[in-house]
Amino acid sequence: QVHLVESGGGLVQAGGSLRLSCAASGGTFSSYRMGWFRQAPGKEREFVASMRWSGGSTYYTDSVKGRFTISRDNAKNTVYLQMNSLKTEDTAVYYCAAKTTYSGTYSSALGYDYWGQGTQVTVSS
Repeated sequence: QVHLVESGGGLVQAGGSLRLSCAASGGTFSSYRMGWFRQAPGKEREFVASMRWSGGSTYYTDSVKGRFTISRDNAKNTVYLQMNSLKTEDTAVYYCAAKTTYSGTYSSALGYDYWGQGTQVTVSS
């Protein structure tokens, strides 16, 4: 049973930084794609960043490019999302997700099979 647990969310002022963590267990993660998504109140869940656990290219939505970085620590079975230069529009619940197949695109939430419970990020002005 795949289990994803996010942490690291909180309240931060605009321009500040946060690092989200996603502790993963119960799966063969070396073959998975990992993703971060977010959902603001009244809005649909949107793609933020993605990478294959085995490494390779990383992908970001345009609004976070140059500010956010996705990475992973194999020894700790943890995926991170480093968020710098935060803006008020980054306020949302952030979710970690695991995609176990190659079908579909990395940016579509529909293609991800497992999800964490989410962690709230609030950026104040």
